[in-house]
Amino acid sequence: MTDTSEFEAFMRRHQDMVYSVALRILARETDAADVSQEVFLRAHAHFAELRDNERAPGWLKAVARNLCLNHLERYRARWRFFSELDNADTGEQFSASLPAPIADSTAHDDETRRVVLERALQRLPAHQRVPLVLYHFEELSYEDIARQLRVSLGKVKTDIYRGRDALRQALQLSAEGELTARHDTLSTQSLRNHASGT
Repeated sequence: MTDTSEFEAFMRRHQDMVYSVALRILARETDAADVSQEVFLRAHAHFAELRDNERAPGWLKAVARNLCLNHLERYRARWRFFSELDNADTGEQFSASLPAPIADSTAHDDETRRVVLERALQRLPAHQRVPLVLYHFEELSYEDIARQLRVSLGKVKTDIYRGRDALRQALQLSAEGELTARHDTLSTQSLRNHASGT
């Protein structure tokens, strides 16, 4: 018998992490909420083992990731099709750092960065977003991603590379847009101050 208040506390502790994993992979809030709910239904069934287990967050993330991939099952045929088009495995290691959209880092700016990153991720096509999230946020290897998505290793590397490039461009545009907005705000304030004689 599960203590309801104890399980609710467990759920509150982990719900943001589970939802975040689902949203990054699925890119739709309603789908992420549905998957999160299913994760906690399964957690409730296993709560006796999870209650005081330090590995509970890892278990929750793995269940969330697997449920998201099951949810995306209809895209697997499409990924297989694309993998036949891009089946060259160059073995090249793709390394790129994402530009920081904002130079000064405050708590507000960090939150802004997170929101900008999440929005940019959501705009990527699923065949790029999913492997990119699994690699960078879930820290799976290329091989594990290929196995989970049932595509070739070359396809995974290609999609991660192209996804990084698309994400970098989106973040760069966001950074340029923010700098322009800041400049416009400062210019407007300066004109107002000049007009009022201050």
